[in-house]
Amino acid sequence: MSEELLSKVPPHVFRIRDVLARSQKRAWVVGGCVRDLLRGKPPSDWDVCTDATPQELMKLFPRAIPTGLQHGTVTVVLDREHYEVTTLRGEGAYSDGRRPDAVHFVSDIDQDLARRDFTVNAIAIAADTGAIVDPFGGQRDLEAKVIRAVGKAEERFSEDGLRVLRAARFCATLGFSLDPATKAAIEPTLGTYKKVSPERVRDEWMKAMKAPKPSVAFDVMLETGILGVTCPELLEGVGLEQNKFHAYDVWKHSLECMDACPHDAILRIAGLFHDVGKPRSRAFSDKTNDYTFYDHDRIGAEMVEPIATRLKFSNDERTRITHLVRHHLFHYDKWTDATVRRWIRRVGKDRLEDLFFLNYADAVAKGKDATSSFEALAALKLHVEKVLAEGAALSTKDLAVDGHTLMKELAVKPGPILGKVLAQLLEDVTSDPSLNTRERLLERAKEIVGEAPNEAKD
Repeated sequence: MSEELLSKVPPHVFRIRDVLARSQKRAWVVGGCVRDLLRGKPPSDWDVCTDATPQELMKLFPRAIPTGLQHGTVTVVLDREHYEVTTLRGEGAYSDGRRPDAVHFVSDIDQDLARRDFTVNAIAIAADTGAIVDPFGGQRDLEAKVIRAVGKAEERFSEDGLRVLRAARFCATLGFSLDPATKAAIEPTLGTYKKVSPERVRDEWMKAMKAPKPSVAFDVMLETGILGVTCPELLEGVGLEQNKFHAYDVWKHSLECMDACPHDAILRIAGLFHDVGKPRSRAFSDKTNDYTFYDHDRIGAEMVEPIATRLKFSNDERTRITHLVRHHLFHYDKWTDATVRRWIRRVGKDRLEDLFFLNYADAVAKGKDATSSFEALAALKLHVEKVLAEGAALSTKDLAVDGHTLMKELAVKPGPILGKVLAQLLEDVTSDPSLNTRERLLERAKEIVGEAPNEAKD
């Protein structure tokens, strides 16, 4: 086993090991890379720990980046690859719920592993012999597919508030279950979780979206109270019955939609939130003897914009999420060409693929026969392709005249009237693309200006 494991370690790690060995210092590969190696998965990055002090590391690797020198971490760059090398350490109290107030350096690898979050992440491999160091039964938990805290779970979660969210995320990304005692320790330590910055929470959400089924993480968040701290708006959909077209409540439907979206983190976030407005729009119709959710797309967009802001998504990410929630609802039924063009203008040509994916996932997530929905979506895609192939004018930039031409030919000044004319011309061309010639648009523009109040022309 030792030779097999070492054969998968990058040569650069051995270069680091050899530099340390020349000064009678040792190196161990630790953390997630060891967990992945033991699972037969390729590690995404490599972390090394050593009994060399930070000062010794900087002497041995003079070009290293002192990324966290006070906590014993330097980054060694070899052929543009980055390797974090950290001195074996123990930790003091975590008064801010994020980082230890103080660290002390140790020489025992077991002491270093004792400070880590979960047993599956508290395994090390000696870089010289390949011997596995596993004082907390991490290999056993890997075999059993269990996420278990190192030592006392409440102590680990009270140290770093993010660990409860990492537990939920690992359940999804690794496909593991949560140890009952570890799970029970989450709710009593949510006070520490509340100290976690929104940026760190967002990052964990984004990592969870890489899982085959991110819903596993969000179910853990719901069951342990994490979600109530992070996003109580989503709790409104838990147990909320929908209508005859859905087999699941709003919460379950949202999770199924998220899972059914492609592995695009922001698209999956939009899937999670696409029906967040339903609880606040639900009404019972005596006419249909069923629930309705009129305007839930608009209400949802109004809700999700501040949520995405609160969770510190970037401006582009927030805009994309909000836009998808606002426009996720459409029902194609033999639309005319003009209707298709107007729809493309409204939702944006660059968002079509997102909306197609989201619509498909939404149909799957209803938990009922979605054949008719899939057929309608396929028909809409073909119709959109046809309209785009014909060169439909989708913005004023596609018109055969521009603002400068209108000002010159119609003797109008820049102002509201110019925008009104261009908007009306685009609407006319959307209805009848044959109007998109210079002559016909100028003729129509003169009519629009002539109908406008005189003060609007000044």
